[in-house]
Amino acid sequence: MPTPTLRERLRYKFDTFISKGGRSIFFSLVVVFLVLFGLLAGLRGVSMLMHPKGVSHETHDSFLGQSYIIFLELTDPGNMNQDKFASPLFKVSGVLAGLAGVIILSMLIAFITTALDQKLSELRKGFSRVIESDHTLILGWNHRVPEILRELIIANESEDDACVVILADLPKEEMDDYLKVNVPERQTTRIVTRSGKPSAKHNLEIVSLPTSKSVVILASCGESANEAEKAASDIRTIKTILGVVASKEEGTELNIVVELFQQRSREIAEEISPEVTAIDGQEILAKLLVQTSRSLGLSVVYAEVLSFDGCELYFHQADWSGIAFGKAIYHFPDGVPIGLRHVDGTVVINPESSLTLQKDDDILILAEDDSTIEFRSEPVAVPQTLPLAEGRKSEPSIERELLIGWNEKVPMIVREYADYVQAGSQIDIMLREPTDYVRQTIAQLNESLENLTIQLIESNPTDIPSLTALQPFHYDNIIILSSGDQEADSETSDSETIVILILLRRIFSEAGPDIDITKTKIITEVMDSDNQELVARAGVHDFIISNRFVSTILAQISEEASIKAVYDDLFSEDGSEIYLKPARLYFTSFPIEVSFADMMAIAQQRNEVCIGVKIQAMETDMQQNFGVKLIPEKNTRWTLGPEDRLVVVAEDET
Repeated sequence: MPTPTLRERLRYKFDTFISKGGRSIFFSLVVVFLVLFGLLAGLRGVSMLMHPKGVSHETHDSFLGQSYIIFLELTDPGNMNQDKFASPLFKVSGVLAGLAGVIILSMLIAFITTALDQKLSELRKGFSRVIESDHTLILGWNHRVPEILRELIIANESEDDACVVILADLPKEEMDDYLKVNVPERQTTRIVTRSGKPSAKHNLEIVSLPTSKSVVILASCGESANEAEKAASDIRTIKTILGVVASKEEGTELNIVVELFQQRSREIAEEISPEVTAIDGQEILAKLLVQTSRSLGLSVVYAEVLSFDGCELYFHQADWSGIAFGKAIYHFPDGVPIGLRHVDGTVVINPESSLTLQKDDDILILAEDDSTIEFRSEPVAVPQTLPLAEGRKSEPSIERELLIGWNEKVPMIVREYADYVQAGSQIDIMLREPTDYVRQTIAQLNESLENLTIQLIESNPTDIPSLTALQPFHYDNIIILSSGDQEADSETSDSETIVILILLRRIFSEAGPDIDITKTKIITEVMDSDNQELVARAGVHDFIISNRFVSTILAQISEEASIKAVYDDLFSEDGSEIYLKPARLYFTSFPIEVSFADMMAIAQQRNEVCIGVKIQAMETDMQQNFGVKLIPEKNTRWTLGPEDRLVVVAEDET
């Protein structure tokens, strides 16, 4: 290899220096300007020696005076007029100074323009540091982001200047443009986006993780992804958790909520730090779909309870003065207690009415807002004593269920049904073109669940003769699931769901008078919340908006980590759950006029907590929240019929 020449060495050093960026370029321009100024000032001095009388200004007949003229001509070529009456020898240096000034000025303008463009580009890319505190931090990006933001915006309405920061491995401009369209109303919440890997410690410092109040870590793929993609997503999420734990300040508490697909991944995540709360969105949705099919109107109740827009669950502490839980529920002007949390963190849903509240116990209360929760020493309502309709229960029976469509929740839904239904019940699964994997999964479920028969029906659900042949009005519940196909977006999936609903409505309308079509409930899964009204108009009895429900749970847990224990209990078949039970199970005669406090009292006779009421005549009216009213004022009076329903927290559906 030949030895580099001096010229090559100098060229290399110059290139290295210039590549450092704006400062080196600006320094180079200053050096060039000073060198030219020195040379031209020297030339001006030589001209004075050769022709001292040739200067145009007697006041500038010194070397310093002429150097000043050169400086003016360098910085502004228009100052060449200073040599208008000078001798030609002086004009030579003036012309050279003017030309050099034009070149340097052009270079300076180019430098400033480039520097500003680079700075704007840097800001657009989202690499600058975020100076925020007490903010919610979202790490990662998927389809849940808009719904989570909408919930957090509602939660932050009482704050003057709230902030949500998003860090994702996407261009900042792309995120900002998407949110500008999908989350236009932001109330008092500012949304700040930054680009970068969420697991990198440097990036976490940029988004001020140590001063944040909570962190939501999202999966990097959707529910319809294959197992390999889900496993890769879980690995990235766990790596991000490690980065978060390493970046937070020692001794500080940070609520970390993560979305993970695999059970083993959730166990690992919670082992990393006790501050981590891991959820499985698909398992929650599967349980909600089954519970909704067993209690008509439940999705409306959960949509309100799980969202910040409506009633919410709060923990509240006051001076209980040894009051029993059953009496305490009448001492709140707004809200209904449904459980309590002991000092050791144990949460009890629907405790015994006689249970005495201890000094350090927190009430779990469903209320409009935490600012309206107030425990009063005297009851705000006194219920009348009404006889309970003795011996009335909803008798369990053998059921037939129809699932239309397939996604990864189907095995969970089937197993969840197995915990509720009587032996001899049947689940039919209608699919257009089932894969070998689906066939095998259905066969395994049929073999493993003794009290259920699972049958695959290969037919087109969007074909009316195929649907009619099934005689859908002979099923107890029909659940229409969103497509699990990766290539089917939410709009395509919801469109197919609406078509199936319209076809079912037509079949039911053409059923003969001897067929009771009212016993069949239709429940559907909706991907996009914007399609809610269309689905409601298509004749569906209940619907679950998949994306919104999981997003609201993530948002609520990010605000209050303890609420996860409440959801685990409510969504579990073993604990207390929310049901909508007919009024005929409680009252002996109809119509009957009662206050909401009366409903609460009679529900207590069945060891239940009444949190609301549903009026059957309004169950198709979207403007009236489908007839559901949660935590009404306790002295409000209602006229109930036998099929109107009480919304209760109870241990079973009977």
